[in-house]
This record gives sequence, C-alpha cells and structure tokens, in this order.
Amino acid sequence: MVDALTVLAVVLLIGGIAGTVVPLVPGGGLSLAGLFLYWWHSGYSEPGVVAFVALTALALATLFAEFFAGSIAARAGGASWQTTALAAAVGIALMIVTGPLGFLVGLFGTVFALEFVGNRDLEDSLRAAGYATAGTLASTAVQVLLTSAILVGFILAVFVF
Repeated sequence: MVDALTVLAVVLLIGGIAGTVVPLVPGGGLSLAGLFLYWWHSGYSEPGVVAFVALTALALATLFAEFFAGSIAARAGGASWQTTALAAAVGIALMIVTGPLGFLVGLFGTVFALEFVGNRDLEDSLRAAGYATAGTLASTAVQVLLTSAILVGFILAVFVF
C-alpha cells in the first residue's frame, strides 16, 4: 500500500517537470523537495545513497540551468551583465501581464534595444538578443529533460530495483 508521503513525493517530482515550463515555478526545487521528502520518509534508505546523490546532482543542475543558463547565453552573445539583468526584469514583468510569450518578447526586445543603444551595431545587437532568447528556450528544454530523468531515476531506484 502506498502512503500519503510517497504520493506527495511523486506529485512533487511530477510537479518539477511541469514547473520547468510554467513561469516562476522552480521545477528543480520541486524535484529536489520530492526527492528529499521521500528519502527522509524512508529513513534515509530509499533510494540508495548513490542514486540519491546522482538524483540530487541532477536537481542541482536543473536549478543552475533555471537561474543562470539564460544569462550565460546572453553573455556569450555579447550582452553585458547589466543588459541581461534588466532584460530579465522586463521579461518577468511582461510575463506577468502577457504570459510566456511576453517574457520572450521582453527579453529579446530589451537586450536588442539596450545593446543597440550602447554600440549602434545592428548585427551585434541582434546576435546578443538571439543568444539570450535561444539560451532561455534551451534552458527550458534542458530543465524538462533533467527533471524527467529525476522522476524516471527515482521510480527505477525506488519501485523497480
């Protein structure tokens, strides 16, 4: 028989996957919470230590991608840290009003505008904005894959092996 804390842990792990595509929901954090909840509930015996450390590492990698991948991509495209920070703030503000598309448009537009004002180079400004937007989208894809791997690894470690 499955108890309530096991169900809650699995729900948190599934919520982790959903949280990677829902704005402002920390998918990696939910996955980590589900993993730690179940490990605590099992008396620190399931999943085993090796599986637990590996799944925790995946969750931490997800959190890293969530918080830093877009900024790193923007920097790789030539945007400054100040531009990246302001673009994230504008993107989040627009996302609240218009949803995920507003975030992407706000991010792209802000990086492009600020970089163009700063360097008057259309090509460099478009490249920086494109890198920032592509990095954010790639980050989301990586987060979905990582949180899915955490769920599958958890199920295999706890219920199969």
